[in-house]
Amino acid sequence: MVKRSRKSNSKKIIPGIYYNAGFLNGPKRERLVEEIETFHPIWEERYCECNPPPEGDTHRSLKRPVYWLGNWQFACLGYYHPPHDIQLRCVNAESFPPLMRELVNQIEQMTRKMAPRDDVPDKWHLNTCLINYYGSKLINGTDEDFATVGDHKDAEPGPVASISLGEKAWFQFVRGKQNDPRNVVHEQWLNDSSLLIFWGNKFKNELFHRVQRVENKKKVQFEDHLDEYRTRRINLTFRYVPVEDILDYKSLPQERIRDTKDYVKTLSSTSEYWKGVFSLL
Repeated sequence: MVKRSRKSNSKKIIPGIYYNAGFLNGPKRERLVEEIETFHPIWEERYCECNPPPEGDTHRSLKRPVYWLGNWQFACLGYYHPPHDIQLRCVNAESFPPLMRELVNQIEQMTRKMAPRDDVPDKWHLNTCLINYYGSKLINGTDEDFATVGDHKDAEPGPVASISLGEKAWFQFVRGKQNDPRNVVHEQWLNDSSLLIFWGNKFKNELFHRVQRVENKKKVQFEDHLDEYRTRRINLTFRYVPVEDILDYKSLPQERIRDTKDYVKTLSSTSEYWKGVFSLL
């Protein structure tokens, strides 16, 4: 039986999931948006010369612009995916801004109280944040929507936390990658200012999750500093990467620096942190 949550003004805890539709009050939401809008997201390619596409696939851009804090996982180098894909995946990035750090501390405390001890690694802390910008892009005069995420798992160990801003998203946990509604185990709206936390073998390891759609009713538009792109939803996904698996960018092998140097150059034009990194190359 599919578990659904359609109420927008509720807190809800089920084994492995915590959801708070009103996690951020008005002032904190405003401050968090201000922090996020200082960042300049980039479009990344999924593959590169040192990590070519598998047979039958092609070089392509990600479906949406992104920005990382804490540590950065360049998509073209392959994402962090223990136990096998660990080395040379995560590089240090700029720190969380003040309010975001405050919220992360709060979320960590909440999670440790809710999640069973066995589901929280000893050194677990939320030290990486992927910011996804969901919206639409004007391509050849046509507005194309990029506000979905396909079936995937978050491989980083321990609980995952997610803050949503803007238009609400229809979110699902599913058994497999087949587009069969019978595979849906849990689904719900992720509302503006909401917090979702999930943990445990079922929701972290067994099930995939995805964003099926993002509404476009309130005509939300965030400042994303992108040409011909309109961001109507921002999602912050916080995860844990063991510190021993994170390295400085300049420590990457030369072929990996070669394939990502243009990204760093772009980031350096708007970020003091990445400006310092680029100056050492």
